[in-house]
Amino acid sequence: MMNFRQRMGWIGVGLYLLASAAVFYYVFEINETYNKLALEHIQQHPKEPQEGTTWAHSLKVRLLSLPFWLWTIIFLIPYLQMFLFLYSCTRADPKTVGYCIIPICLAVICNRHQTFVKASNQISRLQLIDT
Repeated sequence: MMNFRQRMGWIGVGLYLLASAAVFYYVFEINETYNKLALEHIQQHPKEPQEGTTWAHSLKVRLLSLPFWLWTIIFLIPYLQMFLFLYSCTRADPKTVGYCIIPICLAVICNRHQTFVKASNQISRLQLIDT
């Protein structure tokens, strides 16, 4: 039997995936402005900046010239983090919610390492009694 948190987690995962599909459809199929800007950027690549360019146009040109893999990393990491958080909300154990998020995961790993070092130091201080 699922509890309320798990049900809300599954609803959140479903809505998140539905919204993601809508955004991807909009970006790759519907939005003609982005396509036009990308084509203009490819066709007209000035070697030196013009006198009348604004900072917004300059920023847009520099951002469009970034490689695809960098854009993928910039958008994929937060996307996957949010998805994994919502997915972790569907787990039965509430103590494991959020362990998939990178900062929390790193904190748990570091805390476990410090606990292990502390425990091993305490064990080494014990003196063995030879019988």
